[in-house]
Amino acid sequence: MTPEFSRTVHAHEIGVIERAETVDATPDERSALIRRFGLLSLDSLSAHFILRREAGGIRVRGAIAARGAQPCALSGEPVAFTLDEPVDLRFTETQSVDDEDIELSGADLDTLPLDGDDLDLGEATAQSLGLALDPYPRAPGAEAAVPVTPEDNVVPLKRPNPFAVLKRD
Repeated sequence: MTPEFSRTVHAHEIGVIERAETVDATPDERSALIRRFGLLSLDSLSAHFILRREAGGIRVRGAIAARGAQPCALSGEPVAFTLDEPVDLRFTETQSVDDEDIELSGADLDTLPLDGDDLDLGEATAQSLGLALDPYPRAPGAEAAVPVTPEDNVVPLKRPNPFAVLKRD
């Protein structure tokens, strides 16, 4: 399946000397990303990357820039956003994982698999956009229907301990 916003670069063409790449989403690609992320608008989306082969994969550093609007989590009103987010990714060969638990380090969290010989910088940009968006945008003046009590003011309920019957005198 081809993503809504795809810009592939061949891994075999990337060496140890840095290579610059810029990707810009077309109006049709932005429309598809609006649907994917539930946005009201996406006026612009671009990314500037520096690619370089390193031990263990290909390093992609740079930034994404985006402008648009999201619906307010409470009222649905438009909430404008302007993003300028740093990106630091590593593309690596896909490795098979046994059916056992694995531990991920902080460095592993921004690792993406290589799709054969292809790095998809468009999809990396789209995923970075999705992570950078506010998950609960609020329009000015929007209030929750039910007032939220600050944690400091919460009074615990007095309930009998359900395990009290297990106690032996």
